[in-house]
Amino acid sequence: MRKLTLPLDENTIRSLHVGDPVLLSGVMLTGRDTAHTYFLDELLKDPIPESEVEVGKAVRRILHGGAIYHCGPVVKKENETWTFVAAGPTTSIREEPYEADVIKHFGVRVVIGKGGMGKKTLAACQEHGAIYLHAIGGAATLIARSVTQVESVYKLEFGVPEALWRIRVEDFPGVVTMDSHGKSIHEDIRAASQRALEGLLAG
Repeated sequence: MRKLTLPLDENTIRSLHVGDPVLLSGVMLTGRDTAHTYFLDELLKDPIPESEVEVGKAVRRILHGGAIYHCGPVVKKENETWTFVAAGPTTSIREEPYEADVIKHFGVRVVIGKGGMGKKTLAACQEHGAIYLHAIGGAATLIARSVTQVESVYKLEFGVPEALWRIRVEDFPGVVTMDSHGKSIHEDIRAASQRALEGLLAG
């Protein structure tokens, strides 16, 4: 079990391989479909729209060497303090059109979700030094226990699931299923399943 603390450098990422279990601590950002389109449509503009400058600076600070978690949390607010009630991963493949650019332009080291991602993201992991961590689907309340603090929320107007939640985590569990060496457990399973299917059809 590797215990890692965000932010992470490239050498640490390159030392990880598919199958490695990880406990991640530090500050990360949640982001789903709306967040990814926002990153590309607004924060990569030159210049960034004046209305988005402060959020853009915050996002870059968090994501550089950091982690983005594909998660639409269930939250509650008491006395102006937010807490995560459930924090399960959402399906990552929806972000495949965007993730390579997010990794490249923001310096992301860790992408977290469920179900894996495709060849474009895998190539970006290999080129820029990033990994994909598979979080435990169906364990939303368990994962929420690793969220020790909701430090801030950006773009709440997107709605609670799609907002950018800045969270501090301790021993967030995951498994490396796509590494910076071009290996993907998800691709291996897909290829093996395809071979098995072809064998069945041929028989």
